[in-house]
Amino acid sequence: MPTPTEIKLHQQSRVMEVAFDDGRSFRLPYEYLRVYSPSAEVRGHGPGQEVLQVGKKEIEIRLVEPVGSYAIQPTFSDGHSTGIYSWEYLYQLGIEQDSRWAAYLKQMDAAGASR
Repeated sequence: MPTPTEIKLHQQSRVMEVAFDDGRSFRLPYEYLRVYSPSAEVRGHGPGQEVLQVGKKEIEIRLVEPVGSYAIQPTFSDGHSTGIYSWEYLYQLGIEQDSRWAAYLKQMDAAGASR
């Protein structure tokens, strides 16, 4: 599994840039990271318990703390700080960004919700 060699927060554009040791690099918007938080608050405790995250378009990351040598834990401007993003999950978010984002927008539209 690739591991990050660099993680940069771009506060103005609200993007986390993650470079991995396999040469891949991803630009993950804060909103995307927030709506796909691996926390129980977002995912629920089982299939079908996911909670659609709305109103996160202007979200910011205030702090990122390391979790051992395998993950990071960001604190978002809405107070959310319980998601632990493993290297594997960050990589998966990068690889699947287009399809996950399209699915999120479709869910938002179906719910009549606003980003």
